[in-house]
Amino acid sequence: MTGGGAEPRSAHLPVMFPQVMEGLRVVQDGTYLDGTFGRGGHARGVLQRLGAGGRLLLMDKDPEAIAVAGREFGADARVAIQRGSFADLAQWDAVRAGLDGVLFDLGVSSPQLDVAERGFSFGKDGPLDMRMDPDAGESAAQWLARADEREIADVLWTYGEERMSRRIARAIVARRAIEPFTRTADLAAVIATAMPRGKSDIHPATRSFQAIRIHVNRELEDLERGLAAAHDALKPGGRLTVISFHSLEDRIVKRFIAGRAKAPPANRRLPETTGFVPTLRAIGDASKAAADELAGNPRARSAVLRVAEKLPVGATA
Repeated sequence: MTGGGAEPRSAHLPVMFPQVMEGLRVVQDGTYLDGTFGRGGHARGVLQRLGAGGRLLLMDKDPEAIAVAGREFGADARVAIQRGSFADLAQWDAVRAGLDGVLFDLGVSSPQLDVAERGFSFGKDGPLDMRMDPDAGESAAQWLARADEREIADVLWTYGEERMSRRIARAIVARRAIEPFTRTADLAAVIATAMPRGKSDIHPATRSFQAIRIHVNRELEDLERGLAAAHDALKPGGRLTVISFHSLEDRIVKRFIAGRAKAPPANRRLPETTGFVPTLRAIGDASKAAADELAGNPRARSAVLRVAEKLPVGATA
């Protein structure tokens, strides 16, 4: 959720705040899940629109985000908090009665990017970690220490769409034979030396860092699982609202919604199947941040918002 959360006293709203609130269409006695709490910018907006009978469920992998949620919302009887991935939302008892809205604000949060010790940023030297949940899975340093050259190249190409993936992987493997990678600045420097010089304003390590982060955190796998779980948990009329920050995420969200909103095209070479029954309705087209928001928050420039509504059983799209 790059650019997503802001501290309570910040002058900046979370990414695409008005559009998200419009997309969720909060009703006072509804139950809503924010699966990526971050620093709570969107959650505050939902809570302000809920009445005494409403419920707000908050999830995040990041223990620091959960700590903020506890401090700011823990005393509110309408709020429940759970540490974990939204991919596992169906396992939370509070979800089983059904949801009127779900929000996923994908990617890495501004606090995670801005704190060097989290190891997400090539612009700030810190431990090479990149885990959203520092208590689970391998760190980026651990993965780079054991992965072979082909696996590294595949990750850089698949998740970063990095054209120089093989060259960078070769440089990483050559360098780690001399000394293991432990710092973000060190990895960024090796990647930069492997890249041909160009005129691009984008840092040469941008795509590689993105790819490694996505791989380490299983972000795309979690997104696919989370979308399916959210779809099943939504009540008829409930809204699914997702903010993506790069094409791989947005492609998954777009296909997920389209696959449940529109019948697949007919294929004359295949036998006819039973009639398609839509379960979602896309609400408008994908939207992007407005110019005034971009002026104050350049990180929002890549944000794409998609909204879908759960249909009653047997409804037509």
